[in-house]
Amino acid sequence: MNILVKKQRSKILFIIHDVYQDDNFFPAGIGYLSSVLMEAGCDVEIYAMDVFHYTNEELSVHLNSHDYDLICCGFMAARFKETILDLSEVINFHKKKAWFVLGGHGPSPIPEYILRKTGADIVAIGEAESIILDLIASKTGDRDLSKVKGIAYRQGENIYVNQRHMPILRLDKLPLPAWDIFPMKQYTTCLKFPGMKEGDKAFPILSSRGCVNRCNFCYRMEKGIRQRSVENIVQEMKLLNETYGITYFFFIDELFVSSKAKVKKFAAALRKSGLNVLLSIESRVDVFDEEIADILKSVGCVFVNIGFESTSQKVLDKIKKNVTVEQNYRAAAIAKSKGIGIGLNCLWGEPGDDEFSLNSNVEFILKYNLYDQIRTIRPVTPYPGCDLYYEAIEKGLLTGPEDFFEKFVNSDLLTVNFTDIPNERFYELLLHANSLLILDHFRNTSNNMQEAFNLTEKFRKLYAGKITYFRGARSDITIDHKRNL
Repeated sequence: MNILVKKQRSKILFIIHDVYQDDNFFPAGIGYLSSVLMEAGCDVEIYAMDVFHYTNEELSVHLNSHDYDLICCGFMAARFKETILDLSEVINFHKKKAWFVLGGHGPSPIPEYILRKTGADIVAIGEAESIILDLIASKTGDRDLSKVKGIAYRQGENIYVNQRHMPILRLDKLPLPAWDIFPMKQYTTCLKFPGMKEGDKAFPILSSRGCVNRCNFCYRMEKGIRQRSVENIVQEMKLLNETYGITYFFFIDELFVSSKAKVKKFAAALRKSGLNVLLSIESRVDVFDEEIADILKSVGCVFVNIGFESTSQKVLDKIKKNVTVEQNYRAAAIAKSKGIGIGLNCLWGEPGDDEFSLNSNVEFILKYNLYDQIRTIRPVTPYPGCDLYYEAIEKGLLTGPEDFFEKFVNSDLLTVNFTDIPNERFYELLLHANSLLILDHFRNTSNNMQEAFNLTEKFRKLYAGKITYFRGARSDITIDHKRNL
Protein backbone atom coordinates (compact mmCIF):
# COMPACT_ATOMS: atom_id res chain seq x y z
CA MET A 1 0.00 0.00 0.00
CA ASN A 2 1.42 3.39 -1.02
CA ILE A 3 2.23 5.40 2.10
CA LEU A 4 2.25 9.15 1.51
CA VAL A 5 2.34 10.49 5.06
CA LYS A 6 4.84 13.15 6.12
CA LYS A 7 7.23 12.49 8.97
CA GLN A 8 5.18 14.48 11.47
CA ARG A 9 2.56 12.33 13.14
CA SER A 10 -0.89 13.12 11.81
CA LYS A 11 -3.72 12.79 14.34
CA ILE A 12 -6.98 11.11 13.42
CA LEU A 13 -10.12 10.76 15.50
CA PHE A 14 -12.72 8.10 14.69
CA ILE A 15 -16.11 8.82 16.23
CA ILE A 16 -18.29 5.73 16.60
CA HIS A 17 -21.76 7.21 16.85
CA ASP A 18 -24.27 6.00 19.43
CA VAL A 19 -26.97 3.51 18.44
CA TYR A 20 -28.66 3.83 21.85
CA GLN A 21 -28.29 0.21 22.91
CA ASP A 22 -25.86 -1.84 24.97
CA ASP A 23 -25.27 -4.69 22.52
CA ASN A 24 -22.76 -3.12 20.16
CA PHE A 25 -20.83 -4.78 17.36
CA PHE A 26 -17.12 -4.05 17.13
CA PRO A 27 -16.72 -1.60 14.19
CA ALA A 28 -14.52 -3.76 11.99
CA GLY A 29 -14.21 -1.16 9.23
CA ILE A 30 -12.79 1.41 11.62
CA GLY A 31 -10.56 -1.30 13.07
CA TYR A 32 -8.97 -1.90 9.66
CA LEU A 33 -8.64 1.83 8.90
CA SER A 34 -6.99 2.42 12.28
CA SER A 35 -4.40 -0.29 11.59
CA VAL A 36 -3.58 1.13 8.17
CA LEU A 37 -3.09 4.60 9.65
CA MET A 38 -1.02 3.40 12.60
CA GLU A 39 1.18 1.35 10.29
CA ALA A 40 1.80 4.59 8.37
CA GLY A 41 2.92 6.37 11.53
CA CYS A 42 -0.28 8.23 12.45
CA ASP A 43 -1.78 8.73 15.90
CA VAL A 44 -5.30 7.29 16.01
CA GLU A 45 -7.89 7.85 18.70
CA ILE A 46 -11.29 6.16 19.13
CA TYR A 47 -14.25 8.03 20.61
CA ALA A 48 -16.74 5.24 21.34
CA MET A 49 -20.09 6.95 21.78
CA ASP A 50 -21.79 3.61 21.13
CA VAL A 51 -20.21 1.89 24.13
CA PHE A 52 -20.03 4.76 26.61
CA HIS A 53 -23.07 6.75 25.39
CA TYR A 54 -21.22 10.04 25.43
CA THR A 55 -23.52 12.93 24.64
CA ASN A 56 -22.95 15.49 21.91
CA GLU A 57 -22.18 17.99 24.67
CA GLU A 58 -19.41 15.74 26.00
CA LEU A 59 -18.09 15.38 22.46
CA SER A 60 -17.97 19.18 22.19
CA VAL A 61 -15.80 19.39 25.30
CA HIS A 62 -13.50 16.68 23.93
CA LEU A 63 -13.09 18.39 20.55
CA ASN A 64 -12.42 21.75 22.19
CA SER A 65 -9.51 20.31 24.15
CA HIS A 66 -7.88 18.32 21.32
CA ASP A 67 -6.54 19.02 17.84
CA TYR A 68 -6.88 16.61 14.92
CA ASP A 69 -6.06 16.47 11.24
CA LEU A 70 -9.05 14.28 10.35
CA ILE A 71 -12.27 13.64 12.27
CA CYS A 72 -13.97 10.60 10.75
CA CYS A 73 -17.33 8.94 11.18
CA GLY A 74 -19.02 6.12 9.27
CA PHE A 75 -22.73 5.40 9.22
CA MET A 76 -25.59 3.47 7.68
CA ALA A 77 -28.47 5.35 6.06
CA ALA A 78 -30.89 4.24 8.79
CA ARG A 79 -29.11 6.46 11.36
CA PHE A 80 -28.76 9.59 9.23
CA LYS A 81 -31.59 11.77 10.51
CA GLU A 82 -31.72 10.29 13.98
CA THR A 83 -28.03 10.71 14.81
CA ILE A 84 -25.69 11.92 12.09
CA LEU A 85 -27.22 15.32 11.32
CA ASP A 86 -26.95 16.59 14.91
CA LEU A 87 -23.55 14.95 15.35
CA SER A 88 -22.31 16.69 12.20
CA GLU A 89 -23.39 20.07 13.51
CA VAL A 90 -21.36 19.53 16.67
CA ILE A 91 -18.28 18.34 14.78
CA ASN A 92 -18.36 21.22 12.31
CA PHE A 93 -18.62 23.77 15.11
CA HIS A 94 -15.73 22.34 17.14
CA LYS A 95 -13.40 20.75 14.55
CA LYS A 96 -11.00 23.72 14.31
CA LYS A 97 -8.62 23.02 11.40
CA ALA A 98 -9.51 19.33 11.03
CA TRP A 99 -11.22 17.90 7.96
CA PHE A 100 -14.52 16.25 8.78
CA VAL A 101 -14.76 12.98 6.80
CA LEU A 102 -17.83 10.75 6.45
CA GLY A 103 -17.82 7.24 4.98
CA GLY A 104 -19.54 3.87 4.82
CA HIS A 105 -22.71 2.52 3.24
CA GLY A 106 -24.79 5.57 4.16
CA PRO A 107 -22.94 8.33 2.28
CA SER A 108 -21.19 6.33 -0.45
CA PRO A 109 -24.10 6.19 -2.96
CA ILE A 110 -25.23 9.81 -2.38
CA PRO A 111 -22.06 11.77 -1.53
CA GLU A 112 -23.14 15.15 -2.93
CA TYR A 113 -26.38 15.13 -0.94
CA ILE A 114 -24.56 14.08 2.23
CA LEU A 115 -21.97 16.84 1.88
CA ARG A 116 -24.68 19.46 1.40
CA LYS A 117 -26.77 18.27 4.36
CA THR A 118 -24.00 17.64 6.87
CA GLY A 119 -21.48 20.32 6.00
CA ALA A 120 -18.74 17.66 6.06
CA ASP A 121 -15.57 18.37 4.11
CA ILE A 122 -15.16 14.97 2.47
CA VAL A 123 -17.07 11.76 1.79
CA ALA A 124 -15.00 8.61 1.28
CA ILE A 125 -16.82 6.52 -1.34
CA GLY A 126 -16.49 2.77 -0.94
CA GLU A 127 -13.61 1.02 0.81
CA ALA A 128 -11.41 3.58 2.47
CA GLU A 129 -8.15 1.87 3.48
CA SER A 130 -6.37 3.27 0.42
CA ILE A 131 -8.29 6.54 0.39
CA ILE A 132 -7.49 7.46 4.01
CA LEU A 133 -3.72 7.60 3.41
CA ASP A 134 -4.17 9.86 0.40
CA LEU A 135 -6.35 12.15 2.52
CA ILE A 136 -3.59 12.43 5.11
CA ALA A 137 -1.13 13.24 2.32
CA SER A 138 -3.48 15.97 1.08
CA LYS A 139 -3.93 17.38 4.57
CA THR A 140 -0.17 17.65 5.02
CA GLY A 141 0.24 19.28 1.61
CA ASP A 142 1.72 16.41 -0.39
CA ARG A 143 -1.27 15.84 -2.64
CA ASP A 144 -4.12 17.86 -4.13
CA LEU A 145 -7.62 16.69 -3.21
CA SER A 146 -8.58 16.74 -6.88
CA LYS A 147 -6.14 13.87 -7.42
CA VAL A 148 -7.43 11.69 -4.57
CA LYS A 149 -9.49 8.84 -5.98
CA GLY A 150 -12.61 7.63 -4.20
CA ILE A 151 -13.81 10.86 -2.60
CA ALA A 152 -16.32 13.65 -2.94
CA TYR A 153 -15.26 16.96 -1.42
CA ARG A 154 -16.25 20.57 -1.09
CA GLN A 155 -14.34 23.71 -1.99
CA GLY A 156 -16.34 26.71 -0.91
CA GLU A 157 -19.84 26.31 -2.34
CA ASN A 158 -18.71 23.79 -4.96
CA ILE A 159 -18.81 20.00 -4.58
CA TYR A 160 -16.63 17.68 -6.66
CA VAL A 161 -16.88 13.89 -7.07
CA ASN A 162 -13.61 12.24 -8.07
CA GLN A 163 -13.04 9.00 -9.94
CA ARG A 164 -13.62 5.87 -7.86
CA HIS A 165 -10.72 4.04 -6.26
CA MET A 166 -10.06 0.43 -7.21
CA PRO A 167 -11.29 -2.10 -4.64
CA ILE A 168 -8.62 -3.79 -2.54
CA LEU A 169 -8.02 -7.11 -4.26
CA ARG A 170 -5.49 -8.74 -1.94
CA LEU A 171 -7.22 -8.64 1.43
CA ASP A 172 -4.43 -10.58 3.14
CA LYS A 173 -2.20 -7.53 2.65
CA LEU A 174 -4.34 -5.50 5.03
CA PRO A 175 -3.10 -5.37 8.62
CA LEU A 176 -5.44 -6.94 11.16
CA PRO A 177 -7.78 -4.52 12.97
CA ALA A 178 -6.17 -2.44 15.74
CA TRP A 179 -8.18 -4.04 18.53
CA ASP A 180 -5.95 -2.71 21.31
CA ILE A 181 -7.09 0.93 20.88
CA PHE A 182 -10.77 -0.01 21.28
CA PRO A 183 -12.74 -0.77 24.48
CA MET A 184 -12.47 -4.51 23.87
CA LYS A 185 -13.86 -5.56 27.26
CA GLN A 186 -17.19 -4.01 26.31
CA TYR A 187 -17.22 -5.22 22.71
CA THR A 188 -16.37 -8.82 23.68
CA THR A 189 -18.91 -9.25 26.47
CA CYS A 190 -22.05 -7.39 25.38
CA LEU A 191 -23.40 -9.73 22.69
CA LYS A 192 -25.49 -12.87 22.98
CA PHE A 193 -25.94 -15.13 19.97
CA PRO A 194 -27.69 -18.43 19.24
CA GLY A 195 -25.66 -21.37 20.49
CA MET A 196 -23.52 -19.39 22.92
CA LYS A 197 -22.64 -21.03 26.22
CA GLU A 198 -22.19 -19.38 29.59
CA GLY A 199 -18.88 -17.53 29.60
CA ASP A 200 -18.48 -17.42 25.82
CA LYS A 201 -17.20 -14.18 24.31
CA ALA A 202 -18.46 -13.26 20.84
CA PHE A 203 -16.68 -11.19 18.23
CA PRO A 204 -17.12 -10.41 14.52
CA ILE A 205 -14.71 -11.50 11.81
CA LEU A 206 -14.61 -10.96 8.06
CA SER A 207 -13.48 -13.66 5.62
CA SER A 208 -14.37 -11.87 2.39
CA ARG A 209 -15.72 -8.65 0.93
CA GLY A 210 -18.54 -8.49 -1.55
CA CYS A 211 -21.03 -11.02 -2.87
CA VAL A 212 -21.67 -13.10 -5.98
CA ASN A 213 -25.16 -11.66 -6.32
CA ARG A 214 -26.92 -8.28 -6.36
CA CYS A 215 -30.33 -8.39 -4.68
CA ASN A 216 -32.50 -5.40 -5.48
CA PHE A 217 -32.69 -4.20 -1.85
CA CYS A 218 -28.93 -4.45 -1.21
CA TYR A 219 -26.42 -1.64 -1.74
CA ARG A 220 -22.90 -2.94 -2.19
CA MET A 221 -20.02 -0.46 -2.05
CA GLU A 222 -17.85 -2.51 -4.42
CA LYS A 223 -18.51 -5.02 -7.20
CA GLY A 224 -17.55 -8.68 -7.10
CA ILE A 225 -16.29 -10.81 -4.24
CA ARG A 226 -12.77 -10.95 -2.81
CA GLN A 227 -11.54 -13.58 -0.38
CA ARG A 228 -9.00 -13.71 2.40
CA SER A 229 -6.94 -16.89 2.57
CA VAL A 230 -8.19 -19.37 5.15
CA GLU A 231 -4.74 -19.26 6.80
CA ASN A 232 -5.09 -15.50 7.29
CA ILE A 233 -8.60 -15.90 8.73
CA VAL A 234 -7.60 -18.62 11.19
CA GLN A 235 -4.53 -16.62 12.23
CA GLU A 236 -6.86 -13.76 13.22
CA MET A 237 -9.16 -16.13 15.08
CA LYS A 238 -6.24 -17.57 17.01
CA LEU A 239 -4.96 -14.12 17.99
CA LEU A 240 -8.41 -13.06 19.18
CA ASN A 241 -8.81 -16.27 21.14
CA GLU A 242 -5.40 -16.01 22.82
CA THR A 243 -5.48 -12.25 23.45
CA TYR A 244 -9.13 -11.59 24.30
CA GLY A 245 -10.57 -15.01 25.04
CA ILE A 246 -12.94 -15.01 22.06
CA THR A 247 -14.75 -18.35 21.83
CA TYR A 248 -17.63 -17.47 19.48
CA PHE A 249 -16.94 -16.00 16.04
CA PHE A 250 -19.74 -14.56 13.96
CA PHE A 251 -18.74 -13.95 10.36
CA ILE A 252 -19.98 -10.61 9.06
CA ASP A 253 -19.34 -11.35 5.41
CA GLU A 254 -22.13 -10.73 2.97
CA LEU A 255 -21.42 -14.32 1.96
CA PHE A 256 -19.18 -16.69 3.93
CA VAL A 257 -20.24 -19.89 2.15
CA SER A 258 -19.34 -18.92 -1.39
CA SER A 259 -18.10 -22.37 -2.46
CA LYS A 260 -17.66 -25.88 -1.11
CA ALA A 261 -13.91 -25.66 -1.73
CA LYS A 262 -13.62 -22.66 0.60
CA VAL A 263 -15.59 -24.38 3.36
CA LYS A 264 -13.40 -27.49 3.14
CA LYS A 265 -10.16 -25.51 3.22
CA PHE A 266 -11.38 -23.37 6.11
CA ALA A 267 -12.47 -26.41 8.13
CA ALA A 268 -9.12 -28.11 7.57
CA ALA A 269 -7.19 -25.00 8.64
CA LEU A 270 -9.37 -24.56 11.72
CA ARG A 271 -8.87 -28.18 12.79
CA LYS A 272 -5.12 -27.86 12.29
CA SER A 273 -5.05 -24.76 14.51
CA GLY A 274 -6.44 -26.68 17.48
CA LEU A 275 -8.99 -23.94 18.18
CA ASN A 276 -12.14 -25.11 19.94
CA VAL A 277 -14.65 -22.38 19.09
CA LEU A 278 -18.23 -21.80 17.99
CA LEU A 279 -19.20 -20.25 14.66
CA SER A 280 -22.06 -18.31 13.12
CA ILE A 281 -21.87 -17.93 9.33
CA GLU A 282 -23.72 -16.48 6.33
CA SER A 283 -24.77 -18.62 3.37
CA ARG A 284 -26.85 -18.68 0.21
CA VAL A 285 -29.34 -21.50 -0.26
CA ASP A 286 -27.97 -22.60 -3.64
CA VAL A 287 -24.57 -23.46 -2.13
CA PHE A 288 -25.71 -24.90 1.20
CA ASP A 289 -26.09 -28.69 1.12
CA GLU A 290 -25.78 -31.64 3.50
CA GLU A 291 -22.03 -32.02 2.99
CA ILE A 292 -21.38 -28.35 3.79
CA ALA A 293 -23.70 -28.55 6.80
CA ASP A 294 -21.81 -31.60 8.13
CA ILE A 295 -18.41 -29.95 7.60
CA LEU A 296 -19.47 -26.73 9.29
CA LYS A 297 -21.07 -28.50 12.23
CA SER A 298 -17.92 -30.58 12.72
CA VAL A 299 -15.86 -27.41 13.30
CA GLY A 300 -18.31 -25.71 15.68
CA CYS A 301 -20.92 -24.01 13.50
CA VAL A 302 -24.06 -23.55 15.59
CA PHE A 303 -25.89 -21.00 13.44
CA VAL A 304 -26.26 -20.31 9.74
CA ASN A 305 -27.81 -17.03 8.69
CA ILE A 306 -29.58 -17.24 5.34
CA GLY A 307 -31.39 -14.56 3.38
CA PHE A 308 -34.35 -16.64 2.23
CA GLU A 309 -36.29 -13.39 1.64
CA SER A 310 -39.46 -14.97 0.20
CA THR A 311 -41.35 -18.17 -0.53
CA SER A 312 -42.80 -16.71 -3.72
CA GLN A 313 -40.87 -17.45 -6.92
CA LYS A 314 -42.30 -14.34 -8.53
CA VAL A 315 -40.91 -12.21 -5.70
CA LEU A 316 -37.55 -13.99 -5.65
CA ASP A 317 -37.22 -13.25 -9.36
CA LYS A 318 -38.10 -9.58 -8.77
CA ILE A 319 -35.44 -9.45 -6.06
CA LYS A 320 -32.96 -11.00 -8.54
CA LYS A 321 -32.06 -13.54 -5.91
CA ASN A 322 -31.16 -16.17 -8.53
CA VAL A 323 -32.51 -19.01 -6.40
CA THR A 324 -35.69 -21.06 -6.35
CA VAL A 325 -38.33 -21.59 -3.70
CA GLU A 326 -37.40 -25.26 -3.71
CA GLN A 327 -33.81 -24.38 -2.84
CA ASN A 328 -35.06 -22.25 0.05
CA TYR A 329 -37.04 -25.14 1.50
CA ARG A 330 -34.21 -27.61 0.94
CA ALA A 331 -31.61 -25.45 2.73
CA ALA A 332 -33.92 -24.83 5.69
CA ALA A 333 -34.72 -28.53 5.97
CA ILE A 334 -31.02 -29.48 5.89
CA ALA A 335 -30.08 -27.01 8.64
CA LYS A 336 -32.98 -28.12 10.83
CA SER A 337 -32.21 -31.82 10.33
CA LYS A 338 -28.59 -31.20 11.39
CA GLY A 339 -29.63 -29.22 14.46
CA ILE A 340 -27.90 -26.07 13.22
CA GLY A 341 -29.69 -22.86 14.16
CA ILE A 342 -31.18 -21.03 11.18
CA GLY A 343 -31.59 -17.32 10.54
CA LEU A 344 -34.98 -17.51 8.81
CA ASN A 345 -34.78 -14.08 7.18
CA CYS A 346 -37.89 -13.16 5.20
CA LEU A 347 -39.05 -9.74 4.11
CA TRP A 348 -42.30 -8.51 2.62
CA GLY A 349 -43.46 -5.59 0.51
CA GLU A 350 -41.42 -6.22 -2.63
CA PRO A 351 -43.01 -5.61 -6.03
CA GLY A 352 -45.23 -8.66 -6.55
CA ASP A 353 -45.83 -9.35 -2.88
CA ASP A 354 -49.40 -9.90 -1.70
CA GLU A 355 -51.33 -11.38 1.22
CA PHE A 356 -50.67 -14.91 0.00
CA SER A 357 -46.89 -14.45 -0.11
CA LEU A 358 -46.90 -13.04 3.44
CA ASN A 359 -48.88 -16.00 4.77
CA SER A 360 -46.56 -18.38 2.92
CA ASN A 361 -43.52 -16.73 4.53
CA VAL A 362 -45.09 -17.14 7.97
CA GLU A 363 -45.81 -20.83 7.35
CA PHE A 364 -42.21 -21.31 6.20
CA ILE A 365 -40.81 -19.78 9.40
CA LEU A 366 -43.18 -21.76 11.61
CA LYS A 367 -42.19 -25.01 9.87
CA TYR A 368 -38.41 -24.64 10.15
CA ASN A 369 -38.00 -22.51 13.27
CA LEU A 370 -35.59 -23.83 15.89
CA TYR A 371 -36.38 -20.84 18.13
CA ASP A 372 -32.83 -19.55 18.42
CA GLN A 373 -34.19 -16.04 17.83
CA ILE A 374 -37.54 -14.30 17.76
CA ARG A 375 -38.28 -14.28 14.05
CA THR A 376 -40.45 -11.51 12.61
CA ILE A 377 -40.95 -10.11 9.11
CA ARG A 378 -39.99 -6.60 8.07
CA PRO A 379 -41.12 -4.54 5.09
CA VAL A 380 -38.44 -4.04 2.46
CA THR A 381 -36.65 -0.66 2.57
CA PRO A 382 -35.20 0.88 -0.63
CA TYR A 383 -32.04 2.36 0.85
CA PRO A 384 -30.17 4.84 -1.38
CA GLY A 385 -27.85 3.06 -3.78
CA CYS A 386 -29.78 -0.19 -4.15
CA ASP A 387 -31.68 -1.10 -7.32
CA LEU A 388 -35.02 -0.86 -5.53
CA TYR A 389 -34.28 2.77 -4.62
CA TYR A 390 -33.82 3.67 -8.27
CA GLU A 391 -36.93 1.67 -9.19
CA ALA A 392 -38.89 3.72 -6.64
CA ILE A 393 -37.64 6.91 -8.28
CA GLU A 394 -38.57 5.63 -11.75
CA LYS A 395 -42.08 4.78 -10.54
CA GLY A 396 -42.52 8.18 -8.89
CA LEU A 397 -42.62 6.68 -5.39
CA LEU A 398 -39.51 8.62 -4.37
CA THR A 399 -37.95 11.79 -5.76
CA GLY A 400 -34.45 11.29 -4.34
CA PRO A 401 -32.48 11.12 -1.09
CA GLU A 402 -34.27 14.06 0.56
CA ASP A 403 -37.62 12.37 -0.02
CA PHE A 404 -36.25 9.04 1.23
CA PHE A 405 -35.05 10.52 4.51
CA GLU A 406 -38.33 12.39 4.98
CA LYS A 407 -40.27 9.12 4.64
CA PHE A 408 -37.89 6.72 6.42
CA VAL A 409 -38.48 6.23 10.15
CA ASN A 410 -37.00 2.82 10.81
CA SER A 411 -36.68 -0.52 9.07
CA ASP A 412 -39.81 -1.99 10.67
CA LEU A 413 -42.01 0.62 9.01
CA LEU A 414 -42.93 1.28 5.40
CA THR A 415 -40.82 3.82 3.59
CA VAL A 416 -42.21 3.00 0.15
CA ASN A 417 -45.16 0.69 -0.50
CA PHE A 418 -44.39 -1.32 -3.65
CA THR A 419 -47.50 -3.50 -3.34
CA ASP A 420 -51.12 -2.94 -4.38
CA ILE A 421 -52.20 -3.15 -0.74
CA PRO A 422 -53.24 0.13 1.00
CA ASN A 423 -50.89 1.12 3.85
CA GLU A 424 -53.47 0.59 6.60
CA ARG A 425 -54.26 -2.92 5.38
CA PHE A 426 -50.52 -3.59 4.87
CA TYR A 427 -49.89 -2.94 8.56
CA GLU A 428 -52.92 -4.99 9.63
CA LEU A 429 -51.57 -7.98 7.73
CA LEU A 430 -48.03 -7.48 9.02
CA LEU A 431 -49.24 -7.18 12.63
CA HIS A 432 -51.22 -10.40 12.30
CA ALA A 433 -48.23 -12.21 10.77
CA ASN A 434 -45.75 -11.05 13.39
CA SER A 435 -48.19 -11.73 16.23
CA LEU A 436 -48.43 -15.35 15.08
CA LEU A 437 -44.64 -15.65 14.97
CA ILE A 438 -44.14 -14.04 18.37
CA LEU A 439 -46.79 -16.18 20.08
CA ASP A 440 -45.35 -19.32 18.50
CA HIS A 441 -41.87 -18.42 19.71
CA PHE A 442 -42.88 -17.94 23.33
CA ARG A 443 -45.09 -21.05 23.37
CA ASN A 444 -42.06 -23.07 22.31
CA THR A 445 -39.50 -21.40 24.58
CA SER A 446 -40.27 -19.69 27.89
CA ASN A 447 -44.08 -19.90 27.66
CA ASN A 448 -44.08 -16.34 29.00
CA MET A 449 -47.23 -15.19 27.26
CA GLN A 450 -47.22 -11.82 29.05
CA GLU A 451 -43.88 -11.03 27.40
CA ALA A 452 -45.31 -12.19 24.07
CA PHE A 453 -48.30 -9.88 24.55
CA ASN A 454 -46.05 -6.93 25.47
CA LEU A 455 -43.95 -7.44 22.36
CA THR A 456 -47.00 -7.72 20.14
CA GLU A 457 -48.34 -4.48 21.63
CA LYS A 458 -45.12 -2.70 20.72
CA PHE A 459 -45.62 -3.73 17.12
CA ARG A 460 -49.23 -2.58 17.28
CA LYS A 461 -48.20 0.86 18.58
CA LEU A 462 -45.38 1.10 16.05
CA TYR A 463 -47.64 0.35 13.09
CA ALA A 464 -50.26 2.77 14.44
CA GLY A 465 -47.68 5.57 14.60
CA LYS A 466 -47.84 5.87 18.40
CA ILE A 467 -44.12 5.04 18.88
CA THR A 468 -41.16 5.28 16.53
CA TYR A 469 -38.15 4.10 18.55
CA PHE A 470 -39.03 0.38 18.47
CA ARG A 471 -36.84 -1.54 16.01
CA GLY A 472 -38.25 -5.00 16.14
CA ALA A 473 -38.15 -8.02 18.39
CA ARG A 474 -34.39 -8.64 18.16
CA SER A 475 -33.15 -5.06 18.46
CA ASP A 476 -35.38 -3.22 20.90
CA ILE A 477 -33.92 0.10 22.01
CA THR A 478 -32.35 -0.03 25.47
CA ILE A 479 -30.83 3.40 26.03
CA ASP A 480 -32.81 6.62 26.41
CA HIS A 481 -31.37 9.49 24.40
CA LYS A 482 -31.94 13.17 23.97
CA ARG A 483 -34.87 12.90 21.58
CA ASN A 484 -36.89 11.05 24.22
CA LEU A 485 -38.40 8.87 21.55
